[in-house]
Amino acid sequence: MWADGVHPKVRLGQAHSCVLVLMGVRTDGRMELIAVAEGLRESTESWADLLRDCRRRGMTDPELVVGDGAMGLWKALTEVFPQARHQRCWVHKVRNVMNTLPKSAQPGAKKALQEIYNAEDRDHAEKAIKDFERSYGAKWPKAVKKVTGEVDELLAFYDFPAEHWVHLRTTNPIESTFSTVKLRTRVTRGAGSSAAALAMVFKLAESAQARWRAITAPHLVALVRAGARFERGVLVERGEPCAA
Repeated sequence: MWADGVHPKVRLGQAHSCVLVLMGVRTDGRMELIAVAEGLRESTESWADLLRDCRRRGMTDPELVVGDGAMGLWKALTEVFPQARHQRCWVHKVRNVMNTLPKSAQPGAKKALQEIYNAEDRDHAEKAIKDFERSYGAKWPKAVKKVTGEVDELLAFYDFPAEHWVHLRTTNPIESTFSTVKLRTRVTRGAGSSAAALAMVFKLAESAQARWRAITAPHLVALVRAGARFERGVLVERGEPCAA
């Protein structure tokens, strides 16, 4: 499941409100809009209200939730869906790290971070993190801490099928969908009320859903949901990786 707070160009109920969005993958590999709701992006209670509503509607703990660094989301998940694993969005993480570095250091650091999330497996990713720490830790410890302080949350996707990694590293499924929604709402002269604004955003997202493709290797989703174990992105049976 992907979770993010987006800011379409419509009038919501409060000055600091945004639209909380949940998207997920069904066991057949199809992507689906789960819920949209108005809330405060950083608010634990806003996220918890939305997640509790999903649980009331029959949703069980997701295998993995991908989101940015907003603490409200992760606290709410721990409360409502405690079995779900957490994955930090690498696009947001790279952006946050760059904000702590001088411009002269940013190109090299960005390449070093790409070596982490594009590594061939978790072992190589952990080695790339150590390389990043050695290269930048002395001068910019704050930047390095943003990575070394969340290793498990940044590398969780490596425990899933390799075919799914590209989908699990970022919240891009939400951002790409709502970039279109933002374009549509930007030319709208206001929706009249916060309820109407939210309804408009929902209908635009629902319309976009018809064009979403299933994730790569959709047949593996059911195995993940059934508790199958993957090492280095490959299905493991009886302690041994399956033949490629």
